[in-house]
Amino acid sequence: MRGVTVKKGEPVDRALKRLKTKLDTEGILEEMRRRRAFETPTERKARKLRSASKRNKIRWRFSNAPAGEKSETTEA
Repeated sequence: MRGVTVKKGEPVDRALKRLKTKLDTEGILEEMRRRRAFETPTERKARKLRSASKRNKIRWRFSNAPAGEKSETTEA
């Protein structure tokens, strides 16, 4: 079970924000929203393609070296 402990003197709002952040990073909130309504196999495939596209875009951005740097395979 997920949870956070409220520290002494800490506002409840701050603890709720920490809990929400923790649940969001673990993907629990997204999973909960997704399970509220039935998802057809076509919608599931489209959702997975969208998330894969986002992951690949980020991966591609960080895998390519900036234009100013020399690449690993330089000519001798």
